Amino acid sequence: MSSWRELDDSVGEAGLGGGGGHAHSTLVFRGLARSTYTHMSGLARLRGDYADVESHLIRNFRKYAHRQAPGPTLWDWLALGQHHGLPTRLLDWTFSPLVALHFATASWPEDDAVLLAVDCAGAHELLPEPLGELLAAEGALVFTTELLAKVAADLPCLDELGGDRPFLAFFEPPSLDDRVINQSSVLSVLSDPAFQLEQWLEEHQWLARAWLIPPAAKAEIRQRLDQANITERVLLPGLDGLADWLRRYYSPGSIEYGGAGAPMAAQEERHRQDGRMAG
Repeated sequence: MSSWRELDDSVGEAGLGGGGGHAHSTLVFRGLARSTYTHMSGLARLRGDYADVESHLIRNFRKYAHRQAPGPTLWDWLALGQHHGLPTRLLDWTFSPLVALHFATASWPEDDAVLLAVDCAGAHELLPEPLGELLAAEGALVFTTELLAKVAADLPCLDELGGDRPFLAFFEPPSLDDRVINQSSVLSVLSDPAFQLEQWLEEHQWLARAWLIPPAAKAEIRQRLDQANITERVLLPGLDGLADWLRRYYSPGSIEYGGAGAPMAAQEERHRQDGRMAG
């Protein structure tokens, strides 16, 4: 994409084709600040036998975070853990292309960025029958945590439904805080912790669209987003978001997070690498 207008038109056209019986576009979006970043889950970034430690991470998170009350289901706890940086198999998405573009353009101005869109309605047409029938009966585009728990009470149940053909499902997290609300957050889950989104995209290319954003277009898009108040102050409400916005706004040159002497912690940079938005 060479300009804001070209990207805006292309995203709009992509969103027109998959509406079906839904009032709005069925696309969900992710933004990566560098084209070299991947869509690998936080769990997979642990390397080694990461799938074997998934249950231990979740069990201990629930044990030590017991004073929190995200909701009654495992999916509520997974959403809470993802939100606060727990390594999970989940990935962050948003219904808003502008929100995804914020995270694609807020850092690394000299690098190509990527905007990814997936037709979640199309992905859900491939769901195992129990999940697909439940979603159709509700007339919903994505699951809630309660809906998902009706068929898959936990991750082993979800994995069993997928068998040897992993599927991708999207659900809305509970409104944990203003970040989730302001970012129009959506989460995805694959029915195999060792199966990554890149593999799913390779097998279902007709359900996805990606836009490469070169530095010149990245700068223009960033300016447009700032004018539209799509900034850290809004998407990351609180003092951390305010500080991030002021740091970027008053920086005399490029802000490249993650380098020597960079203002952001290594953990925050890892979150940017895997496209974490709400956390």
